[in-house]
Amino acid sequence: MAELDLDTLHREMTSWRHDLHAHPEFGFEEKRTAAFVADKLRAFGLEVAEGVGGTGVVGTLTRGSGNRAIALRADMDALRIAEQGAQPYSSRTPGTMHACGHDGHTAMLLGAAKLLAEEGGFDGTVRFIFQPAEEWGRGALAMLADGLLERFPFEEIFGLHNMPGLAIGHFETRAGPVMSAEDNFEIVLKGLGGHAARPHAGRETLVAACALVVNLQTIVSRRLSPADIGVVSVTELITDGTRNALPGLARILGDCRSFRPEVSATIEKEMRRIAEGTAQAYNVAAQVTYTREFIPLINDATLSDEALAAARTVLADDAVGVAAEPMTASEDFARFLTEVPGCFVFLGNGNSAPLHNPAYDFNDEALLHGARYHAAVVRRRLAVG
Repeated sequence: MAELDLDTLHREMTSWRHDLHAHPEFGFEEKRTAAFVADKLRAFGLEVAEGVGGTGVVGTLTRGSGNRAIALRADMDALRIAEQGAQPYSSRTPGTMHACGHDGHTAMLLGAAKLLAEEGGFDGTVRFIFQPAEEWGRGALAMLADGLLERFPFEEIFGLHNMPGLAIGHFETRAGPVMSAEDNFEIVLKGLGGHAARPHAGRETLVAACALVVNLQTIVSRRLSPADIGVVSVTELITDGTRNALPGLARILGDCRSFRPEVSATIEKEMRRIAEGTAQAYNVAAQVTYTREFIPLINDATLSDEALAAARTVLADDAVGVAAEPMTASEDFARFLTEVPGCFVFLGNGNSAPLHNPAYDFNDEALLHGARYHAAVVRRRLAVG
């Protein structure tokens, strides 16, 4: 098969990425994005299935006579964030933008599909999985519930995410825990509001809520072992008070992170105990709602070594490293790893704004590195001969 011109491929991926960036779509609304992906995959000669798990797309490419299959995954959804930028390809959808680089992830996986379709160099089957709704942790489950593994079987799966602050062309991963679980909570305090001049006549909830926010910080500092990683963050405090009226209702919302189910269970138990105790001390009632949104992402040790080895074939050897520690962000890719072994990696995005920031933009210089890494993994795991 003819060798693909990489400069041409890079220009194509950049064009695809800009188109996707200009037309962001929220989770399970990625109809235009999915159609864009499906059209490109068909043009490359792949078999394509649409509507998997709602708006997911799966492309299949087979070469040779090998009976093994592996999967590569990219996420497609955007965030409810208003973009702050003046690029010619800035979001044309008010209040929605690709603030996490999923436009770049999609473009890189499309580039890998084209590269492998034209050059081959592997023996077996590759599933190209374009997943919806990663940001709110529902897309992978939806695809799995729609028979992903039964309809498009594969033995292992690989994914990547761009990383601001890591230099372009640099690569990191690690065996074992990589990204944390994410739990969400809402604590509702109910009392009796009243006039701001007469606090003694009611059971206002704002002082109780402020005390509870402080008390929740003792879960990690005093209830978890120092050997365990845990985060409890209060992100919102909402009341029904106004300038001269004390609130009778307060809502405290937030986010917890951990790497072990036992730690998550301890956080929930202690949160309920502290909420009830604080509420009783301030003569109000407390109701706690605690949900588990993301599970920990645990890389397979063997496939982590394989990913590092594949990266060294397309990137400078000193640019490929083992991540020193796991991070407390979360990733829906973890759901696939409960079904098959796999590896999730990080690719440098240079000195861009942080992820989920309204000024963030994926760095197009990373596109070719990602596409070539995807292809290298396939050629290593489905080696000819």
